[in-house]
Amino acid sequence: MKNNKDMTQEKVVNQEIGEQDGINGGEANPSNEGQSCDNMADEQTSNSDTMAEEGGADEQSGAAEPTPEEVIAIWRDKYMRLQAEFDNYRKRTLREKMDLVASGGADVLKSMLSVLDDVHRAVAASEKSDDIAALREGERLVMQKFEEALKQKNVTEIEAVGLEFNADFHEAVARFAAGEDNKGKVIDVVQRGYMLGDKVLRYAKVVVGE
Repeated sequence: MKNNKDMTQEKVVNQEIGEQDGINGGEANPSNEGQSCDNMADEQTSNSDTMAEEGGADEQSGAAEPTPEEVIAIWRDKYMRLQAEFDNYRKRTLREKMDLVASGGADVLKSMLSVLDDVHRAVAASEKSDDIAALREGERLVMQKFEEALKQKNVTEIEAVGLEFNADFHEAVARFAAGEDNKGKVIDVVQRGYMLGDKVLRYAKVVVGE
């Protein structure tokens, strides 16, 4: 049988062994920490690779952008196309304007043909008839028809006799003493003037009193 001294020594040895096991058990944590550090290093390496790939993609996208020379060529092509389109538009509008003027002149001439027909009939009637009153009436009707044709084309006569002389519409060809009441006024018309809308087609040649 063991005595008390031997039992005490055994307990001390067992305690030392337990403490040694506790120390060895505590060393397992540094092993786990090492594994965690390895995992973090792997994650950092993966992130670095991802950033490197994104940087490479940015470089590729930057390389795809056109150079200044290419941009200049693109805008030069657009300018040339626009200039050609404008030139075609200018030629087309000029041709349309010329056609409009020609067609407008043809329309006026066409309206005058019926008046010319009346003039021919009046001349033929004057050669066969001695009725002066009837001939004068025919001439008056032809004149009225001609004036009506002009009004349809927005051509109106400029009023002059009895009005103050106006250089915007009248052209003075002579001056005569006509008394204080007619001083500066139109007393006679040598040639009628006409307006085309709001524009003077022909100035009225007038005699002005002084």
